[in-house]
Amino acid sequence: MNKKNKHQEDYDFKALIEVYTELEPFVFINKYDKQTIDFADAKAVKALNTALLKAYYYIDFWQFPDTNLCPPIPGRVDYIHLIADLLNASKIKSDITVLDIGTGASCIYPLLGYAEYKWQFVATDSNKKSIAYAEKIIIKNKLKKAIQLKHQSNTQSIFIGIINTNDAFSVSMCNPPFFKNEAEAFEATTRKLKGLGKLTDSVTRNFAGQAHELCFKGGEKAFLHTYLYESSLFKTQCFWYTSLVSNKDNIKSMKQSLTKLGATTIKIIEMNQGNKKSRVVAWTFLTTKQQQDWINKK
Repeated sequence: MNKKNKHQEDYDFKALIEVYTELEPFVFINKYDKQTIDFADAKAVKALNTALLKAYYYIDFWQFPDTNLCPPIPGRVDYIHLIADLLNASKIKSDITVLDIGTGASCIYPLLGYAEYKWQFVATDSNKKSIAYAEKIIIKNKLKKAIQLKHQSNTQSIFIGIINTNDAFSVSMCNPPFFKNEAEAFEATTRKLKGLGKLTDSVTRNFAGQAHELCFKGGEKAFLHTYLYESSLFKTQCFWYTSLVSNKDNIKSMKQSLTKLGATTIKIIEMNQGNKKSRVVAWTFLTTKQQQDWINKK
């Protein structure tokens, strides 16, 4: 994890229960005499992450349907800290505005980005119900001045219809959908639960996540290449474009495409969270002079 991540150590369940008592019924002592929860239980995981938001990020209201994805806070905030390091290395230290692609019903990246760094956000989603839940979270936590929501009306577009010619984003961020369709998503969840020894008919029928959150025609690779192409249409409106990449096999084709599209710098940044390995790909189309002009304007 990033050295600035607050979740390096084991969870302090006693402290978390104090701020969010709804977590208590899910906590138990495991065979190693440690407090934990059943991480295959979606309700338990949601209660834990709600408690983390309240305890560490002062988010008092975080409600959305159980059928939507519940993001794990330690991993999500790691991406935020990684972006902070990227911006700091580029000498972008003030007036930071982040474009969050696919913010979801949880609105998690804007919540964490504002809590940790007081960044301003424009957060997009193609699903109107997700936008509505995110808006309620923003209003309840009094963050309307910091987070603006935009509906992407075309489910096959990413930046088209969102970025305007006079926009100036410090960075974009995205956690792409992994799967080609719901059947592929269901199979992946089944394999995960089988590995945990938690495979039951009732659990696999109720895997977390809506189709629009998990799936994109062509899967992660197709989404990413749409993301790359559309970013090239707005070369000077955003300093850094970034995205999480789950499948490392997609990196080679991304680098090839970005080179053809005119990216001036491409960075591959590894992310390690326990046994889970991922990476962020970051790129810019700005020349050295354009980058310096951007910094000087700030």
